[in-house]
Amino acid sequence: MPDTPDFSKRHIRSYVLRQGRVSPAQQRACDTLLPRFGIPYTAQPLDLDQAFWRAAQKILEIGFGMGDSTATIALAHPENDYLALEVHTPGVGNLLKLIDLQQIPNIRIIQHDAVEVLRDMLGDATLDGVHIFFPDPWHKARHNKRRLIQAPFVAQLVQKLKPGGYIHVATDWQDYAEQVLAVLSAEPLLENTAADYAPRPAYRPLTKFEKRGINLGHGVWDLVFRRKTTP
Repeated sequence: MPDTPDFSKRHIRSYVLRQGRVSPAQQRACDTLLPRFGIPYTAQPLDLDQAFWRAAQKILEIGFGMGDSTATIALAHPENDYLALEVHTPGVGNLLKLIDLQQIPNIRIIQHDAVEVLRDMLGDATLDGVHIFFPDPWHKARHNKRRLIQAPFVAQLVQKLKPGGYIHVATDWQDYAEQVLAVLSAEPLLENTAADYAPRPAYRPLTKFEKRGINLGHGVWDLVFRRKTTP
């Protein structure tokens, strides 16, 4: 009998790898800076203190886009370390450029699927916070199943948080905000820091895209939940 394939580690991907144009500067940053500020994906536990060369609060960012907000936050909060995950090369290259130009020492990048990084590289109770800003809304109903924030993912994510650690999600799609609120509220290890949606925390900068949307009357929803300190 042939070996039965193991499908237990497969999952629905919440992104599509697009063939976006990588500028020469972005490619140069990947070639020269990723060996210093990048962490290769490996299916073995990562020592976060060793990766940043110090003990400090560790914040995970999932899907940093072009990295502008990541750089701004890390520069404003040198007391924290930021592990930034992104699959798209232009964004990785752009964040590396910002790290170099602004001399930001407290960011490390893993260019890989966040679900697999969580599963294979991050130990339980190792994170002080998680940022998920403007994840792909997959706004067509038939694509909603590809959304990142779903119960199985949140159950996995919350295990990586220390007691008192937080998850901060921001989205500009109301129905996704409603889904995120429902999913996070249903997780027994989490508690909401607000009645429903939270005011935008001061550490999260407004992006140009977000400012333009607000000026046009579009909404933005922030959700901040903490892992309970007692079961």
